[in-house]
Amino acid sequence: MATKSGNLKLDALTKEFGNSAEKVVAVRELTLTINPGEFVTLLGPSGCGKTTALRMIAGFETPTKGRVLLDGEDLSYATPDRRPMGMVFQSYALFPHMTVFDNVAYGLRVKKLSAGEIKKAVGEVLDSMSLSHLANRAPNQLSGGQQQRVALARAMVVRPKVLLFDEPLSNLDAKLRAQMRVEIRSIQRRLGITSIFVTHDQDEAMSLSDRIVVMRNAVVEQVGTPDEIYRRPSSVFVADFIGRSNFLEVESAARAKAGKAKIVVSGRKIEVAAQSSALSSNKPVLLVRPESITVTAAKGKGTKVGKGEGKVTNVVFYGNHVEYTLETDEGVIIAVESDPLYDDIVPVGKIARYSFPADRAWLLPSDSTHAMKEDRK
Repeated sequence: MATKSGNLKLDALTKEFGNSAEKVVAVRELTLTINPGEFVTLLGPSGCGKTTALRMIAGFETPTKGRVLLDGEDLSYATPDRRPMGMVFQSYALFPHMTVFDNVAYGLRVKKLSAGEIKKAVGEVLDSMSLSHLANRAPNQLSGGQQQRVALARAMVVRPKVLLFDEPLSNLDAKLRAQMRVEIRSIQRRLGITSIFVTHDQDEAMSLSDRIVVMRNAVVEQVGTPDEIYRRPSSVFVADFIGRSNFLEVESAARAKAGKAKIVVSGRKIEVAAQSSALSSNKPVLLVRPESITVTAAKGKGTKVGKGEGKVTNVVFYGNHVEYTLETDEGVIIAVESDPLYDDIVPVGKIARYSFPADRAWLLPSDSTHAMKEDRK
């Protein structure tokens, strides 16, 4: 079932709704190149523009400005049926009156392939997705995961250059979503199809993607690998949207060698990696992920909280890890420690010291906390 993957380029892609008096910009000048065989996820909160961007790529929305180029061909105004793309919808969109075989064969019949060609192509894709034994069943006789695989098979059987996913796992339960993530990524890697996935779920984005495009208010905040997005976010918004975060107030900051800053935080003088505009910010903040923080009991302490210390207000023991909530002079800090010894856990009400390696921290420019909270509603 080999297919030629497409090189997709989005050139200042823009979509506006309404008139000049009440204009709403859904996507603003989205420029992105997606390489053949690459898996890219558009990630962001509701209303950020990710789904509108996908619909313009698919041909369901016409760009106000900009272009959609596939292998150098301008498809900006081509209808969906004239784009060599397949799409997997959130609702699966299976025909209830057709069998699994007929659902998968639908696109090939539209292309007017012969019965023999259709039987061979559908058989191959059903076999590759372990669906052959379900070929004669109706969609209502399938589980949610099986329906999703049928929708994926229908999109792939036409051998698209680009495969588009519109939040396809949102209707599944948590366990099945995790299974389907593995399955989708495995199939995509095996076939090497250029893929674009839209979601607001950070776990999906992190586990599936070669690169993630984080969107906010119609524009791109950051494009990077999952590791870059998680470890080196470009802003407080990206850091807060991807995973859990602690933002520590920085008492002082000065430039060190390239890409580094000398700071004072939690009473410590340390040198940390810094985002390029962090030191020109009015008040930079230090990002430390919960799993990077170590908590130890402050021996001989009463109730007074000092620098680098906090009062334990909550402890949750999960077996393989423990999660602390600390009240500190810098605000609430969340810490997660793996494989804890139960007797070493600092109990609620005690004063604890918290620490973290300098190489696991990241200095960021200040950001609007209010705007960040509004975006996450």
